[in-house]
Amino acid sequence: ILFVNRDFKTMRHIAILDFGSQYTHLIARNVREMEVNSKIYHHDVSAQELKKENAVGIIISGGPQSVYDKNSIKVDPKIFDLKIPVLGLCYGHQLIAHMLGGEVRPGKIREFGRASLVLEKETEIFDGVNKKTEVWMSHGDSVASVPDNFQIIASTPDCPVTVMADDQRHIYGFQFHPEVVH
Repeated sequence: ILFVNRDFKTMRHIAILDFGSQYTHLIARNVREMEVNSKIYHHDVSAQELKKENAVGIIISGGPQSVYDKNSIKVDPKIFDLKIPVLGLCYGHQLIAHMLGGEVRPGKIREFGRASLVLEKETEIFDGVNKKTEVWMSHGDSVASVPDNFQIIASTPDCPVTVMADDQRHIYGFQFHPEVVH
């Protein structure tokens, strides 16, 4: 539990970087429901600012754009050097792959709705999760190859890289939305 300091500006928290996802506030609420502080930041917040404000983890939200759009938005690449956990959801998953040397392509099909996730490898972030579980997908692009030091952890029938993980640096990407429950 991260309730360490009652001064919100310096309180340890999970930073949620907003990329325009319809679920950003739901992510923040779900984090708070786990009794962990969260704070939403504009996507262009600097790594230095996140460090100064005591972020102990980062969630990169989803969003409507493609990493290859002419004006696609990115994160400060130095956030990956902060030595704190980073989780990318949907667009955030694709952005991590793209920025760290993986490849993102237009998906063979656009997925929207329920999908059957199959965990193929063990990783700490999925400890206690069933090997087969239902998830909520909403994407057109997909990660085609993972960056160096990442492993493919889970897939769905239409998305071979649904979850990727670099357990050494605690950087994770989920193509699905764990914050959505239907």
